[in-house]
Amino acid sequence: MKARQAMTTAKVGRPAKDSREKDARAAILDVAEERFSRHGFHGVTVREVATTAQVNTALIHYYFGSKKELFDAVFMRRAEIINAERMETMNAYEAGEGDGVTVEGALEAFLRPVLTRLADGGPGWRNYFALVGLVNATTAWGGEVMTRTFDPVIHRLIDLIARALPEASKEDLYWSYNFLSGSLTLSLAETGRIDRLSDGLCHSDDVEALKPRIIAYAAAGFRQVCVGKA
Repeated sequence: MKARQAMTTAKVGRPAKDSREKDARAAILDVAEERFSRHGFHGVTVREVATTAQVNTALIHYYFGSKKELFDAVFMRRAEIINAERMETMNAYEAGEGDGVTVEGALEAFLRPVLTRLADGGPGWRNYFALVGLVNATTAWGGEVMTRTFDPVIHRLIDLIARALPEASKEDLYWSYNFLSGSLTLSLAETGRIDRLSDGLCHSDDVEALKPRIIAYAAAGFRQVCVGKA
């Protein structure tokens, strides 16, 4: 009986296999995310990720398969979170405002979860948003990844803005979103370009300065393009 109790006690102190696997997967995804965000898909090797994450390359192939499947897992991990948050904030905004929906309100609901994560989510979220910016500007396969990952949330935003601008054509709404997407992903990438361009007057990591300006800029653009008035 005592021996059996001792074996039970020893097992309690050991991390479960599932817990160890979860930690290993998270470490691999974190490293891959950071590397992909800096060097792109083709600039990163599975061996490099394995070495930095301190795991065997075979373990990455076991968990994720190919490098492309690893990349997809990295991209989807945070996308699922941010997409759910954006849907929630847009749905709540529409439910609260009813017929009083505005372009600014719709954009704020759409952008708030992203900018909150950018400001408060730590280096992991910053790496992820830099990766999104990189993928959004990649012609070979970036459009397919963005389409597969974000289109439902974007369609929700466009439908919401269409309520605020009922006279707008779908064509103009999609063009306007395209311009917003470029502005947003460049801002999320935090390249430091605006820091140098403004001689230090502006800072690419200043989320508090970014939020009201990108909403005002995008809202004016939607109105001008869609209905011809600022």
